Amino acid sequence: MGKPKQRGGCLSMRKPDPEELISRAREAAGNSYSPYSLFPVGAALVCPDGIVITGANVENRSYGLACCAERSAIFAAVSQGKREFQAIAVCCPKSDVPVSPCGACRQVLGEFCPPDMPVYFAGKGSDYITASVGELLPHDSLHNLKKA
Repeated sequence: MGKPKQRGGCLSMRKPDPEELISRAREAAGNSYSPYSLFPVGAALVCPDGIVITGANVENRSYGLACCAERSAIFAAVSQGKREFQAIAVCCPKSDVPVSPCGACRQVLGEFCPPDMPVYFAGKGSDYITASVGELLPHDSLHNLKKA
C-alpha cells in the first residue's frame, strides 16, 4: 500500500492501514491535554473519502467533563459533516500494553460506526490489538433505534 496523501491539512487514506493509522493516533496523542492523569491518548479516524480526522484526550479538573481521544475524533468528524467511518486507531504512548476504548467511547463508537468496523488499539510498543466495534460493544440492541 502506498503512502497516504496529505490533502487540505488532513491525512488522506483510501484503504485503512492499521500501522499508519496507529502512527497518526500516536502523533495525535502529542496534542493531549492531560495534566491530571499524565496519560496522553490519541485517536485517528478514517472516513470513506480517505480523510483521517484525529483527536486527543482533553482533561478537566472535574474529571467527568474530560473527553477521550476517540470521542474527540468522532465529535470533530461529525462537526465537519462526516457520518460514516471505516476504521479508528487509538494509541496510549505511555502504556506498556494496548489500551482499549472506555465504556463511554464504546457507546459513541456504537452510535456512529457499523458493528464490523475495525478498532485498532496500541500502547508504546509496536504491538496492537484489533477488535470490531461489535466485539467491543456486544449485544448493542439499541443500534437499530436511530431513524437517520
